[in-house]
Amino acid sequence: MIIQDHVQRHVTGRVGSGNMRIDEFSQMPDDKLPFDVVDDVAVFMRNDPQFYRKSFFPVADKIATAYNAGKKVDANQMFGPIVDKACESYCEKFNVNKTADDLFTLEDRQALISRLYSEEMENLYAGEK
Repeated sequence: MIIQDHVQRHVTGRVGSGNMRIDEFSQMPDDKLPFDVVDDVAVFMRNDPQFYRKSFFPVADKIATAYNAGKKVDANQMFGPIVDKACESYCEKFNVNKTADDLFTLEDRQALISRLYSEEMENLYAGEK
């Protein structure tokens, strides 16, 4: 029979190796996410079952109906509210340490609206709806 003694050690984090430089104390961690948030939210909007079913699909259906009726579709009017909702849901679901207003600029939101609109129109042109 082998008995092991458990010795509690102090956790020192990054300094534990003893190879930390003094200038690393003054550097603030980079708050940027290591990926493109616009792409990630676009994927989230299409792949999250709850968000897609309750928010995205009804708007996509309205766009398809308007397109098939020959009406002009305003991308900002259609996608604007759900993009705002998606940004909030994304931050909440993935525990992002920023608010949606801090994480997503107006340019990010507009890029997301443009991307979603162009993807939906591509699908409509291809006859998928």
